[in-house]
Amino acid sequence: MQYFIILTFFLYGLVFGSFFNVVGLRVPTKSLFNPKRSYCDTCERTLTWKELIPVWSFAVQKGRCRGCRQSISPLYPVMELTTGLLFAFTYYLTGFSPELMLGLLLISLIIPVTVSDIVYSRIPNRLLLFFSPFFILYRILYPLSPFYDSFIGAGFAFLLVLLIILLSKGGMGVGDLKYYTLFGFIFGFSHFLLLFFLSTLYGALAGGILMKMKKAGRKTKIPFGPYIGLAALTVFYFGEVIISWYLNLFL
Repeated sequence: MQYFIILTFFLYGLVFGSFFNVVGLRVPTKSLFNPKRSYCDTCERTLTWKELIPVWSFAVQKGRCRGCRQSISPLYPVMELTTGLLFAFTYYLTGFSPELMLGLLLISLIIPVTVSDIVYSRIPNRLLLFFSPFFILYRILYPLSPFYDSFIGAGFAFLLVLLIILLSKGGMGVGDLKYYTLFGFIFGFSHFLLLFFLSTLYGALAGGILMKMKKAGRKTKIPFGPYIGLAALTVFYFGEVIISWYLNLFL
């Protein structure tokens, strides 16, 4: 029964991942609520139901539109599969608990933000504004201990990232500031410190790999939203374990 539920979450994740990818691509261009059915962005041909099956349709069509043969972005299958795995893993770790709701909300925010930042180098305000009330409501129903830790985390995140923006003269964007502040509210002060450290570490590692592959230079602006999102998921899944390990090792 447990494996069946995990598989169900994985399949739902594939479907939602397809939607989240569309949200990430269309929200910045304000075309999310286009009255047309799903269509090819190049030839605008309406897609059949077979072409909307997550991952499978991309593989069968060899990554190309059946009509115009234009390449389909690999972001579609990657984000669909990633969302499916994250949905399943979240249920595996939390079961049917309040943490499951928080995990699914985090994934639902992080995936479209990641897509948008990769494609447009933007973290859309509309996504942050849409999800913020849900996270606020969650923290009202399931507050941190103490409850004001959410406000300390948000305030510290805002001031820290604002200072970095001012000192680096644009090294981070206002979208990163809002994204970090929301996570500061969700996770609280100590977990935000871990999140900030991990996001910086992930970004530095990715930048180093890209430079080694000659895909980026020292002055190349790399979207930071994906690393913030990855750090947030790491903290959600393993934050308590990492912090406990650190305290036992150094204190």
